[in-house]
Amino acid sequence: MFKNVRLYRLEEPSAIDADGLEQQLSARRFHPCGPLQTASLGWHPPLGEQTQALSHAGNGCIALCARRQERLLPSTVVSEALDERVVDLEEREARTVGRRERRQLREEVLLDMLPRAFTRSRQIHAYLDLTAGWMVVDAASEKGAEELVGLLRDTLGSFRVRPPRPGNPPPVIMTRWVATGEMPEGLALGDVCELRDARDERALARCSGQDLGAEEIATHLRAGKEVVKLALQWREQLEFLLQEDLSLRRLRFAEALLDEAREPDVEDEAARFDAEFAIMALQLRELIQYLDELFEPAGGT
Repeated sequence: MFKNVRLYRLEEPSAIDADGLEQQLSARRFHPCGPLQTASLGWHPPLGEQTQALSHAGNGCIALCARRQERLLPSTVVSEALDERVVDLEEREARTVGRRERRQLREEVLLDMLPRAFTRSRQIHAYLDLTAGWMVVDAASEKGAEELVGLLRDTLGSFRVRPPRPGNPPPVIMTRWVATGEMPEGLALGDVCELRDARDERALARCSGQDLGAEEIATHLRAGKEVVKLALQWREQLEFLLQEDLSLRRLRFAEALLDEAREPDVEDEAARFDAEFAIMALQLRELIQYLDELFEPAGGT
């Protein structure tokens, strides 16, 4: 189950060759960092290490997973080793090491230390909803999502997507909800929000575990702040923190949905993944459509 949602609209979902996708992904399969590589990025089986397939299809969606591995070589460690080498050279040859030579020595230090550096890996999960025309990425930051999008674009040669462009600015709508307490059908306010001064982006107020109808919140709104992050509950099925770019954080599925996805009689990991993925994708498809209509004015595109 995803913890975050970053959305991209597929501009040409019909151009994605679902049948040939596996072969295309195989050309960029993940391989661990070589001795002199600082980082490696490629496709990883979404069902985990015990499988080989780099994609998993179901209900009009295709699950993907990118894996990035990088060598941990802190700049302070490199600088310390470089300083020692420079001091040693200057003492042995009784001269001063210049900038150009210092850069060359730094490259030598890196080449010497890289093969012995520890590595760290992380995975970025995503899926293509070819039925609804969206790509959904489980990434907390835009940078992480763009890394996966860039890898897919390099893999396919062409991959046209764009972030949501809501016609109704989310901060305006979310501010109205908090100010009036009037919510669209299916949505309920949570107890977390972040407010920002429209005239000074550095002026922030974060509220957690608080009644959003309290006078303290109203005071911030009267002072000109607007809501840029807001905790919401949708149809008692999903809880999430909606952000001004329509990305979702802290996504939580209702226990009833989790129990349905994790039937005790399903022992096969692939079957369990398929069940969880199907339930998650269908729920998010409905939620994304709901939000898209909510923030898109009538007659908008």
